[in-house]
Amino acid sequence: MKEAVEKFKNVITSNSGEIVHEENWGLKKLAYPIQKKTTGFYYLVEFRGEGELIEQLELQFRRDERIIRFLTIKMDKYAVEYAEKKRAKVASEKKKEN
Repeated sequence: MKEAVEKFKNVITSNSGEIVHEENWGLKKLAYPIQKKTTGFYYLVEFRGEGELIEQLELQFRRDERIIRFLTIKMDKYAVEYAEKKRAKVASEKKKEN
């Protein structure tokens, strides 16, 4: 899984994209079997880039057999602001624990 993640992060950065945030959600049970598999690794990558980058990234997703499903969304300014606030809140909670 780590190799696949690195491959797609390199696709983003080599096509003039910028990785803003990434999260490893780990192994999760799928809602329904896909290709006779009931579990899968989930990974979230938030990035900035142009439309051509999205086309290249999705083409690479389709070509890679390790990728079962993917979802690419465009976040509006409110979603970006919400995500930043949520990350800041989580970071401050981790500081309080330590």
